[in-house]
Amino acid sequence: MQIQVVIDYLDSIYPLRLQEEYDNAGHKVGDAERELTGVLVALDVTSEVIEEAIAGGYNLIVSHHPMIFGGLKSLVPRTEQTRMLERLIKNDICVYSAHTNLDNLKGGVSYILAEKLGLCNVRTLRPMDDEGMGGGAVGELAEEMDVDEFLKMVKERLGLTAVRCSVKMSGKVRRVALCGGSGAFMIDDAAEVGADIYLTADVKYHDYQKAVGLVWVADIGHYESEQFAQELIYNDIMKKFNTFACRITSARTSYTEYK
Repeated sequence: MQIQVVIDYLDSIYPLRLQEEYDNAGHKVGDAERELTGVLVALDVTSEVIEEAIAGGYNLIVSHHPMIFGGLKSLVPRTEQTRMLERLIKNDICVYSAHTNLDNLKGGVSYILAEKLGLCNVRTLRPMDDEGMGGGAVGELAEEMDVDEFLKMVKERLGLTAVRCSVKMSGKVRRVALCGGSGAFMIDDAAEVGADIYLTADVKYHDYQKAVGLVWVADIGHYESEQFAQELIYNDIMKKFNTFACRITSARTSYTEYK
């Protein structure tokens, strides 16, 4: 089977029409007419992921974050990015990325995060159409929780050692809004749907200031809020194809860590 068969399937379930204008999702590296030898799923394409693909004989990497995002003006292997591209091309490995088209998918990145946190009645936080496609998600806890107990639960389920959150958080949580990745731009949306707390990542100081009196905000980390995208992509591939090797990378590809 050609790699292109898997790429066509991914394009059909993660429609590129859902990606944001600034994004660069889809098939961006390698010859998809080659015979598929295996798929490795990762949040990011890193040197460690590439070496794992080479060692395991996987010639298609499916990532959440595109490895070619900004302008690429040279392929001279003087940067980490261009060295990785050279390594991929020399080893005949394709790269496909499902980024904001997976973020904006109903049932996508924010939805699986909501599932991991046990939310009920989940719907899209900022819909872009009548089908419920769009950014973020909002849902309810089965039972009201004290905010400190809720954050303790979040840390346990996401494997966190710390959460950066609004000051003076005291009270109960029932309705939870969330967005995997950088979602501070939807603080107002979280407030408008009556969320008690909004979980996202890459929150700036003045974002917290903006949220005062509207909604509690907790920054749970970019990698941490999107880590289950790997599981989502893997499961979607295995629903359709089960005759070739497919696995989630063993590498933790986060560029940050808690100390």
